[in-house]
Amino acid sequence: MGRYISADIEELGMKLNEMLGIEYPFIQGGMANIATGTFAAAVSNAGGLGLIGAGGMNTEMLREEIRTAKRLTDKPFGVNLMLMNPCVDEMAELLVEEDIKIVTTGAGNPGKYIPMWKEHGMKVFPVVSSTVLAKRMERSGVDGVIAEGTESGGHVGEMTTMALIPQMEEALDIPVIAAGGIAGGKQLAAAFALGCIGVQIGTCLLASEECPIHENYKAAVLKAKDNDTIVTGRIAGTPVRILKNAMAREYVKQEKAGADKMELEKFTLGSLRRAVFEGDTKTGSLMAGQVAGQLHEIRPIRVIFEEMYEQYKETVKKLAGDLDED
Repeated sequence: MGRYISADIEELGMKLNEMLGIEYPFIQGGMANIATGTFAAAVSNAGGLGLIGAGGMNTEMLREEIRTAKRLTDKPFGVNLMLMNPCVDEMAELLVEEDIKIVTTGAGNPGKYIPMWKEHGMKVFPVVSSTVLAKRMERSGVDGVIAEGTESGGHVGEMTTMALIPQMEEALDIPVIAAGGIAGGKQLAAAFALGCIGVQIGTCLLASEECPIHENYKAAVLKAKDNDTIVTGRIAGTPVRILKNAMAREYVKQEKAGADKMELEKFTLGSLRRAVFEGDTKTGSLMAGQVAGQLHEIRPIRVIFEEMYEQYKETVKKLAGDLDED
């Protein structure tokens, strides 16, 4: 069941908690325009690890969000740094200045920043979607990797979580955290069974009371069924999973017809901000994973965490009982 899993049910899933000093083995996804300092603090106060998503920010905006989170929580929180951000060099130094202890990264290789971060006692977890990239990250000295399957919302790779995790766990000597397709305790149990020490979750937190997205966005997530997401940009090499709407369907139609990146950009430019802040469900980019079909009500983050963990424990106990009967 993986090198980090104990036979004792009470110990299952505790490694990530101990590693990060949090209550539950949950990291919140660093969702751009959504993962503010206020939201990260709410997640941390609920027992998970809140992240501030630096995507779409400049350095001073990130500083302000970090200080907001510090005012609102005394629990651990971190920053998700998008390495394609033009301000990334300044932001990498800002994390040291602001004494951030946990950073996740995406869209690139954080290797050149790792010596500086490790010198200041930071833990580094890149988000990766292939074993080849994960092995490269391991060699650069990261503390673990977040293995993200294509079921997740936003920018995605090709491999599913179920296929990706076992191969990555076998290839690495550092901890693996599962992401993509996780919104309940049964999926949490599956992640541990595959060898992970914890999970990163995002879509299920869109349906939280504390999430700052527009109410129209939340309603669209709750309305979604199991096949109501679509991936735009697969042909262009920039795959993003979002809820199906008029913009998404037209984008895919034009993409299949051979439209170039400049033509396609008119559909997506500013589309995430329109969805998050204006509640535009027709031309906005409603980023969400395939688990959106599991979500049926808006709940406090704490309740989401408690119910997920309780369902996880019930699942493990049931499986253990079934094995005893055999």
